[in-house]
Amino acid sequence: MASYEIDGVVPVVAVGAFVHPSAVLIGDVVVESGCYIGPTASIRGDFGSIVIGAGSNVQDGCVLHSFPGRELLLESESHIGHGAVLHGCVIESGAMVGMNAVVMDGARIGARALVGAGSVVRAETTIPPEHLAVGNPVTITTPLDEQTLHWKANGVKVYQELARRSLATLRETPPLTEIPINRPRLSTGRDVSTPLHELRRTNTPPQSR
Repeated sequence: MASYEIDGVVPVVAVGAFVHPSAVLIGDVVVESGCYIGPTASIRGDFGSIVIGAGSNVQDGCVLHSFPGRELLLESESHIGHGAVLHGCVIESGAMVGMNAVVMDGARIGARALVGAGSVVRAETTIPPEHLAVGNPVTITTPLDEQTLHWKANGVKVYQELARRSLATLRETPPLTEIPINRPRLSTGRDVSTPLHELRRTNTPPQSR
């Protein structure tokens, strides 16, 4: 990873957390154990502090930042989708922020809530626990059903396992020029995680929470 101190403050990454080499951590950043920080994530603790709670994931291309003297907090097992932007907000335990969503200053996403992909949560907005919020700006809609709650919880576990897999096996290497015979397969198959819309269409029972 690219890790930078500023004003004498150095990022902290706990043992058991995985931070991709292309991610950038600056200043007052704490990444707790079991977290997964994806490629090109930018986590800038150069104005205010950023805490990423145990078992959380911050995926590819996410940006985390805040105003001076403010804190951005991800409680344990937060799930932040590809390309999301978080600024000076609080994400409570088990909540999910969808791909390319934006969560602004002073907003609070309740425990196990879901912010839909591409949505914008305006400053000082509160999303209740276990509710769906979608749109620009978001509208709080219905409570999440049990299938969605199980699906979200499974997604967190999948990324915790990816942190372990990455720590154990991810290595920079030149690509091959052709596909070898008996090329190994990834350890993840369709049984590990299924898109929510497919679960709903097939009425598959909820994945283990």
